[in-house]
Amino acid sequence: MPNSASRLPTDLRYRQGGWLFLGTLLVFFVSSLLLYGLYAASRQGDPQSAVQLPSSFLLSTLILIGISAMVHVATRTVRRSKRVITAVLLAACAVSAVLFMLIQYQSMLDLLSGPAMQGGTGKGVAGMVVVLAFLHALHVAGGVISLGIVGVRAARGRYDHERYWPVDFAAHYWHFLDLVWLCMLAAFMITTGGF
Repeated sequence: MPNSASRLPTDLRYRQGGWLFLGTLLVFFVSSLLLYGLYAASRQGDPQSAVQLPSSFLLSTLILIGISAMVHVATRTVRRSKRVITAVLLAACAVSAVLFMLIQYQSMLDLLSGPAMQGGTGKGVAGMVVVLAFLHALHVAGGVISLGIVGVRAARGRYDHERYWPVDFAAHYWHFLDLVWLCMLAAFMITTGGF
């Protein structure tokens, strides 16, 4: 067993684990987007690949950016030991994230019931858009769970100006989700018929 003096403090180990987690998610999403880009490029001449994206993707994008802004403010309030404000902000983030997922769900249903999925070879691109949006929504669902846990712990006073890494990590995670969604949305707009 290693000497306890040579081990990192608990918070530093959690931080390293958090950054490693975000790094693996980055590799996953970058490779997914590259595969999607290659697939969409191979279908470029297919007229059915010009599927129109649901305009509700834009609304969900604004909600996701709003969540990221609120969770960023929560990192500021927790550093000032404003426990109640931090908990309220995190709860608002969780509710907004559920709204984001509901809008995404309806957008995916619209894509699946649209003309691109009715026949022809273009359904592959629309199907890939749905799969990538669904994968992103799954990660948002994980974020909702983590926001709930961090929010309850913030309300109970578990974080203060000295110990706030979980709130910071929630902010990093949501900024990461924003960046991934914006890249996905740009790739979708370039490879489909846009909005």
